[in-house]
Amino acid sequence: MKLVVGLGNPGTQYAQTRHNVGWLVVDEVARRAGASWRKEGKDAELAEVRLGSEKVLLVKPQTFMNTSGKAVAPLMGFYKLEGPDLLAVQDDLDSPFGLLRFRMGGRHGGQNGVRDLIRLLGHEAFPRLKLGISRPPAGWDPADWVLSRWRPEEAATLEQLVRLGADAVAVWATAGLAEGQLQFNSTDLRPKPEPASTPAERQPG
Repeated sequence: MKLVVGLGNPGTQYAQTRHNVGWLVVDEVARRAGASWRKEGKDAELAEVRLGSEKVLLVKPQTFMNTSGKAVAPLMGFYKLEGPDLLAVQDDLDSPFGLLRFRMGGRHGGQNGVRDLIRLLGHEAFPRLKLGISRPPAGWDPADWVLSRWRPEEAATLEQLVRLGADAVAVWATAGLAEGQLQFNSTDLRPKPEPASTPAERQPG
């Protein structure tokens, strides 16, 4: 059994904010599998899916980002899961919007949901799927940026990123972290610059 936690904040006011991109991914995984969400106490919403031959528990903490571990740690204990059985799907300020990558372990990098998972699990040894949301523009506080809504012109790239995120979750669950890194860590959905024209091309006709 595997556990995939989408990090985010509960409430409709946060649903389309950058901090909730992890929720968008697990929602897409559940949608593809035809799975429904159910409340587990007051701390989590759960959906059970089967990816290949693997049973996967999807989790959306209802505890707000900074206390995500409160929702996840009891589930890890109840199902007797180890660090490598957990995948945290998170937003990443330090990656440009449109980049997606797997990472195994390491520090939280300022992501408070991951920080709390580490605190309550007592270790850093669990994989993360990082979805880039870019650093804030000049003049923005990072706390305000992560809680800002996606701009209309970002919608197409966001849709692609969420679809690829759901694909990546499935590969991780069925084929493992190394295969996930091989297939997805080169993902870059940023618009490609127009190729520079040659001198001949710039001459009038």
